[in-house]
Amino acid sequence: MLEVGTTAPDFELRDQSGRAHRLSENRGRWVVLYFYPKDDTTGCTKEACSFRDGLPAFSGMDAVVLGVSADDVSSHKMFAEKYSLNFPLLADVERHVIDAYGAWGEKERDGERYEGILRITYLIDPSGRIAQTWTVLDPETHASEVREALERHAGRVSA
Repeated sequence: MLEVGTTAPDFELRDQSGRAHRLSENRGRWVVLYFYPKDDTTGCTKEACSFRDGLPAFSGMDAVVLGVSADDVSSHKMFAEKYSLNFPLLADVERHVIDAYGAWGEKERDGERYEGILRITYLIDPSGRIAQTWTVLDPETHASEVREALERHAGRVSA
């Protein structure tokens, strides 16, 4: 995981509509960059829907939410349509961004160890530096956790 205070690596990835997104295009805004294992799985759906439902609050703080997984654009499109997701899901099939952000590593489920995408989130400040990081424990409540942190950070910056 990247450390707080470091500059977030820039990237360009395509979303569920095929539109290219660059992190640097969001300078001057807060960015919630969250990594998730797989489209349309239980935990990932809960997390995505939580961000979907909370998006008005993020937008009100001049923040953008970007989800990243190794699924392709067509998978993201089906996932976004199925759950009416209202933010970009970025396809990192070759895992360049996932690796750059330390979001790939060893996981364990049912006593079995394997390599995969780690459920982590970065809050990136308007200057492009990492303001806070999370290893996500509860996908369903994570968006509200991020929103509360953003309120604290954005309040400090504007004060």
